[in-house]
Amino acid sequence: MNPMNAFKLKSLLERFLVNHPKLSPFFKAAVGTIGEGTVIEVKVISPDNKTIISNIKINEEDMAILNELKELK
Repeated sequence: MNPMNAFKLKSLLERFLVNHPKLSPFFKAAVGTIGEGTVIEVKVISPDNKTIISNIKINEEDMAILNELKELK
C-alpha cells in the first residue's frame, strides 16, 4: 500500500470514529470475546427498510490474523 494512502486511510477512520463514538468501545469489548468458533453477524438496514445480513465463523487462521492486528496498534 502506498504510504500516503495509509495516512489517508488512518485519517478517514479517525473521522469516522469521531462521528460514531460508540463504535470503538463496542469493538474493544467484542474483541475480548472473540475466539475460534465465534460467529460475527453484520446487519444493514437501509433508509427504505431493506435488510442485508451476513455472518462469518471465526477459524484458527482468522484468530492468528486478529492477534497480529492487535499487536500492530
